[in-house]
Amino acid sequence: MASKRSFPEEDLTCPVCCDIFNDPVIQLCSHSICKGCLQTCWEVKKSRECPVCRRKSSKGELPRNLALKNLCEAVLKGKSVGPPKGLCSLHGESFKLFCQDDKEPVCVVCQTSKKHKQHDFCPIDEAALDHKEELSTALTPLQEKLKLLKDVKNTYDQTAQLIKSQAQLTEIQIKMKLKKLHKFLQDEEAARIESVKAEERQKSDVIKKKIETISREISSVSDTIQAIQEELKQDDVSFVQNFKATMEKTKCTLKIPEMVSDALIDVAKHMGNLSFKVWKKMQEIIEFTPVILNPNTAAPHLLMCEDLTSLVYSDNMDPVPDNPERFDFYHCVLGSEGFNSGKHHWDIEVGDNSLWYLGVMTESTLRKGKAIWNGVWSLWNVFGEYKSQSPEQCPTPLAVSLGIQKIRVVLDWDGGRVSFSDPVSDTLLLAMAHTFTEKVFPFFYNFCVLAPLRILPLKPHVTVGEHT
Repeated sequence: MASKRSFPEEDLTCPVCCDIFNDPVIQLCSHSICKGCLQTCWEVKKSRECPVCRRKSSKGELPRNLALKNLCEAVLKGKSVGPPKGLCSLHGESFKLFCQDDKEPVCVVCQTSKKHKQHDFCPIDEAALDHKEELSTALTPLQEKLKLLKDVKNTYDQTAQLIKSQAQLTEIQIKMKLKKLHKFLQDEEAARIESVKAEERQKSDVIKKKIETISREISSVSDTIQAIQEELKQDDVSFVQNFKATMEKTKCTLKIPEMVSDALIDVAKHMGNLSFKVWKKMQEIIEFTPVILNPNTAAPHLLMCEDLTSLVYSDNMDPVPDNPERFDFYHCVLGSEGFNSGKHHWDIEVGDNSLWYLGVMTESTLRKGKAIWNGVWSLWNVFGEYKSQSPEQCPTPLAVSLGIQKIRVVLDWDGGRVSFSDPVSDTLLLAMAHTFTEKVFPFFYNFCVLAPLRILPLKPHVTVGEHT
C-alpha cells in the first residue's frame, strides 16, 4: 500500500485563533497568521507588528502563503471525508471481527495489536446478529409507547371535537330556552302596558265628562253675568223696574264640583314590586329540578334528554371519549353537583323501568371497571326483585310491594344517613347509616331500554314575610 505523509495538526494551527489556518499570510519575520486574525490584531493594538515576535511589518500588502493554504485545505477536506466506510482507520483493512471487550469492530491486524491483546473476538456477522436481536428487544417498548401515545392523541382529538360539538349544541339549547323566557317577558310587557293604557282611557273618559259638564255650567254662569252687567247699564227707571227679576238671576244654585278621587293613574299598582311580580308569575312556566345529570360521567350506552333530567339505556354506544370521570363498564351516571354537608332529597320516576339502581356515590370512588360498588349506597330493582347494597353490606333482599312508580332519595350528610321511600304513599323503604367524610354525588344506573329514569321537578315556593 502507498504510504501517506501526515503533518502534526499543531503545525497547521494559527497562533492567534488556535484553529487550522484560513487564508494565511506570511510576514517578514517568516511567521504565518490568518489574514483575518492579523487584521484584527493590528486594529486592536493600532500597530503593525507580528502577534508572535512583535517585529514590525511593512505597510504593504503581505503575501499569501499559498503552500500552507493548500495544505490546510487538504487536511480539512480529509477530515470531512474520513476513512472509507467499513475500513479500519488505522490499517485500511476491512472489519472482519468484533472485539467483545471494547465493543467495537476491528480488522484482523487489530486483533494482534497490543490494544486488543487477550481480548475476546467473534465474527462481525455474529455480533451484528446479536446486536440486532438486542436492539429489536429494546425497540419493542418504544413501539408500545408509540402506540399508546397515538391512542392518547386520538382520544384527545376526539375530545377536542366533542368539546366543539358540546359548545355548539349547548349554545343552541341556551338560545331555545331563553327564547321562551324572552317571549314570556315580551307578552308580559305588552299585557302590563295595555293595562296602563286601559286605565288611562277609563280615567280620561271620566275627566272628559267632568270637563264637559263644568264647561256647560261655566257658559250658563257667564251668560247670567253678562245679562246682569247689561242691566247695570240701563237707565234708572228701567233698572229699578227690573231689579227684582235681575236679583233672582244672581241666586245661582250651582254647586262648585269637587275633584274626583282616584282620578290619577295608579302608578304603584303597575310599578310596585314589578320585577318580583313578573318573576313570581314566571314560576308557572319554570321548573326547578334538584339534581341535574352530568353527561361527562355517563356510560357510553346511556342517552339523556336535553335538560339532563332523564336517562335511558340504548343498545347503540355513543362515541364519547374515555375521560377519567366517565363510567366504562356499568351503565351509570352521576349528578352534576356533589354534597358535603346538609340535607338533600330528589324524586325519581321509575315507572315501568325494570332494571335500575338509585343512591349516592362518594367522589373518590373509581369510575372504571367493576369496583364502583365500594363507594355506592343504593336501592335497586332487577325485574321486580328489590335489594339494598352498600360498601358495608352485600346485596340484601327487601320486601317492597310491586308497582312503585316513584322513589325518593334523602341524603342527610351531617346525620350520616341515606334513605329511600315511596313519595306517593309516604312509605319508608330503606335507611342506611354511614359517617360520610367526603363529597357524595347522586347515583343513577339504568339497564332498561323500555323506560327512562326521570328526575322530577319541584315547584318553587316564595314566601314573603309580613312587614313590621
